[in-house]
Parts: sequence; C-alpha cells; structure tokens
Amino acid sequence: MNQQYTIFWLAGESSGDLHAELVMKALDQRRFRHIGIGGPRMQAMGLQALFPFQRFAVMGFVEVLKHLGFFMKVQARIRKLFKEERPNLVILVDYPGLNLRIAHLADEFRIPVLYYICPQFWAWKHERVYKLKASVRHTACILPFEKEMLDIHNVTCSYVGHPIAEEVKFEMERESFANFFGIDHQKRWIGFFPGSRDGEIKKMLPIFIQAANHWPDHEILISKSRNVDHSLFMNLVQDARQSNLHIVDGYNYEMMKYSDALVCTSGTVTLEAAYIGTPSVICYKANPISYLIGRYLINIDRIGLPNIVLNKDILPELVQGQMNPDMINQKLQELLPSGARREIVLLELNKLRGMLSDRKPSSEVPKIIEHLLATYG
Repeated sequence: MNQQYTIFWLAGESSGDLHAELVMKALDQRRFRHIGIGGPRMQAMGLQALFPFQRFAVMGFVEVLKHLGFFMKVQARIRKLFKEERPNLVILVDYPGLNLRIAHLADEFRIPVLYYICPQFWAWKHERVYKLKASVRHTACILPFEKEMLDIHNVTCSYVGHPIAEEVKFEMERESFANFFGIDHQKRWIGFFPGSRDGEIKKMLPIFIQAANHWPDHEILISKSRNVDHSLFMNLVQDARQSNLHIVDGYNYEMMKYSDALVCTSGTVTLEAAYIGTPSVICYKANPISYLIGRYLINIDRIGLPNIVLNKDILPELVQGQMNPDMINQKLQELLPSGARREIVLLELNKLRGMLSDRKPSSEVPKIIEHLLATYG
C-alpha cells in the first residue's frame, strides 16, 4: 500500500506524549504524515506541532477558565485544519476536556476518530460515554475494567493493555545511578515526585521539602520534570539545599526502583511506581474552588490510580488539608522497610503488575489504526 495518510494527533500532557510516541514508533513512517499537538517525544517522531506544548499543561476548573481564550484559539485552528486538509484519521490521547470537543468537531467533517486512553468516565462525568458513542469510531482502553463498562453502552472499544508495561525501562544500575547524581548508595533513599506542571510544583514542592527535612539520615531524591519551568523549580528548592537532598532530572524509573518509598503527586507517576513495585504516599492538592467542584462531580472515593485499578485502599492517599508534612511522614513510616504496612503493599503491587502486563499497546493500537484507515480512509 503506497498511499500516504495524514494523522492528526492531540496529546496535551507529558504522559500522553509518551504513550503516543510508543504507538508512532510502531507505525511505518513512510506511510504517515503526523500533524497536531504533542510534546518533544512525538515531535521527535515527526509530528508537525501546531502550538507550543507547554501551553496545554493546565489542570483544574479555575485554571482552565483562566486559559479559555487560548483553548478557543486552538479549537478554531483545528476546525480550519479539518476543513482545509481533512486528515485521514484523528487520534486523541487522554486529555478529555479538549479532546472530546475535538472528537465532535472531527465527526462534523466525517473524519474518523480513534480515542486512545479512554476518558475516565467511571470517575466523573459519566455522560462522556455518550460523547464517545456519538463521535468516536473506536476507543482504546488501557485499564481492563473500562472495556466491560463501555460494552454495556455499546461503545466500540478494545482493551489494548497499559503502555506502562512497555515504557518502563532502566538505563542504570543503582550504584551507577547513585554515582551519577552524587547519592550515597549505602543509605536508604526516599523519592519525591512533586508533579509535571508548574501549578503542581507551586502547591506540592514546598510541602514535600518540609516533609523531607524529617529524614536527615536518608538520601532525599526530588524529581524535576523536563516540562517544569527551571527557574521556578530551583527557586523553590534553593533554601532547602541540605547535603542529603538531590535533584534528579530525568531517570524517573531508576529513581522509583531504587528508592525505598516515594511521595507522589496524584497522576500517572503513581501507577508507574506501583508497576515497578515501590510503595508510595499519594498526594493531591488543588485550587480550593476546583476541589469543591470536583468533589461534587466525582463518583469514586479514591484518587490514586493503583488503588482504583486494584479496587482497594492499598496506598495511602492524602488530599487537600490532610496533605501536610506530618501526615506525609506518618504514612511514609508505614511504607519504609520494617514499616507496618510494607509487606502487604508489596504483595498487592505485584498483583497489579500482572494485571497491566498482558497486552502491548504498540501492537494493538496500530491494528486499530489500520482497520480504521481501511474502513474510512
């Protein structure tokens, strides 16, 4: 087949950028032109980006309202592209606030839509199921229970496996990692993941640093995402540069694997750490108004993806006012070696790893792409 197809992609977060890259690598690049919105990984695979990726790192109701003008501009630009260029396929990756509107827009122009990484309709906004059914030709689910729930509503979908199973790779052994970042490999390590958005860093990092001060005999590792503003991050940590504090830029998986326990801002990182097998305290703090609106809309009691997948309260969750240094350290103590809950947690995390490892998105999603192009392209 010599025809070249144009695929429009939209991934608005760093996790989506990583998940989409995995699929793009599996496609024959000679047959595809990629255009749309995505981060550095997708751009390295040939994506022609329409907007700066950093502009999309917005979370929470109030925060989105502040950037409404930008998102209206994005939607208008995409409408123009759909009308003038008519891509053969639209692939939307997570990011449901914008992506479900773009799905409707694509359907207006009769462009088939593949939604990769199903919106979390089971957590909140159940009506998103009906939007998927109306505007999306195929939904690729990465959590096993999602397909069962979508089948009830006759939404065309497949369970493709979780990308974590393919993405988690280790480049360095513990001692090499320790030498690279100047960490004492003979001590115990505690890792902190404050988030991948500037807004998260402002809320979470100062509290995480306060909690870290409680552990002078441990090596403290703080992850710095490549998406975070460098000067913002460094200004927040500069007053806390005690000798046992180390900033780790990149190498998230090594940091997760070699730390004895973690403190993580709620998000994909919590599932990655759980898959690797390191216990973590899951933390979340939002703008108070956004949080109140969210509590009204959310249908589930858990925020941590590992707990949601296992359908159990395995990892401790600290939300809003509970997310303070004392509570973080109390829960950390239970998860560290010789902690009261560590062995129970490790057993459950091993079960989770098995649940997420049975299929590979890099194999399953390209099959769906080929089917949609053959059917509608």
